[in-house]
Amino acid sequence: MESTYREIMKKFWLLFLAFFAFSCGKLIDPPKNLVEKETMSQLIADFAMNEQLTSVIQNLNLDNATRYTLKQKKTTGKAFTESYKYYTATGEIEGILNDAQKIVLDKDPAAKEYIQKKLKENRNVPVFAR
Repeated sequence: MESTYREIMKKFWLLFLAFFAFSCGKLIDPPKNLVEKETMSQLIADFAMNEQLTSVIQNLNLDNATRYTLKQKKTTGKAFTESYKYYTATGEIEGILNDAQKIVLDKDPAAKEYIQKKLKENRNVPVFAR
């Protein structure tokens, strides 16, 4: 009697685990107006460079610079935000941020030394803060 109970429980657990494994899909559905990865990298790089302009140009309106950048890439703030959430949930944001960093380094080679210096000072810097 006890051995049949164990066999039934084993089958139940196997069925449960199989159901659980196959039910795991995407955490989040892609938004209707998903911004492509390459465009996301370019936008993030442009946003980072705009942010650095505030140290050079006083009274720079970042809102206008952000709107201009989004308009240049033919996207909206909502599309960017939804795409950022999607890429974060799917784990693809790290590659996008690395590509954005490469874009910044291509446009400003002197930034590479500064980034390397900061990474050596603080080794536990997450990808999004690089």
